Amino acid sequence: MRIEAFSFGSIRIDGITYGKDVVIERGKVRKRDKKPSKAYRERFGHTPLSVEEDIPWKCKRLVIGTGGGALPVMEAVKDEAARRKVKLLVLPTAQAIVALQEHPEDTNAILHLTC
Repeated sequence: MRIEAFSFGSIRIDGITYGKDVVIERGKVRKRDKKPSKAYRERFGHTPLSVEEDIPWKCKRLVIGTGGGALPVMEAVKDEAARRKVKLLVLPTAQAIVALQEHPEDTNAILHLTC
């Protein structure tokens, strides 16, 4: 898997451009389904990342790209990562991409493309 380009609202992975948040799990890319987290939107002012989403936990390290830094990550996600002994990196998406490319083995990711 190769991330070729990233800009606000867009990411190009292996020749395919995505205009929505993505989940990278074991080298495969899928759209993030944030519908389960929408119930928390009013509390955070933005749809956060919650444990109700299909988070790719089968890894040693999970990188979460927060866009420009605005994607809230709920404490329950951090607690679940600790419980599963998954190293959690929460970074602005541009930095998350760098971290993901530095050590892609046993690493999954959730990348927010805006905010």
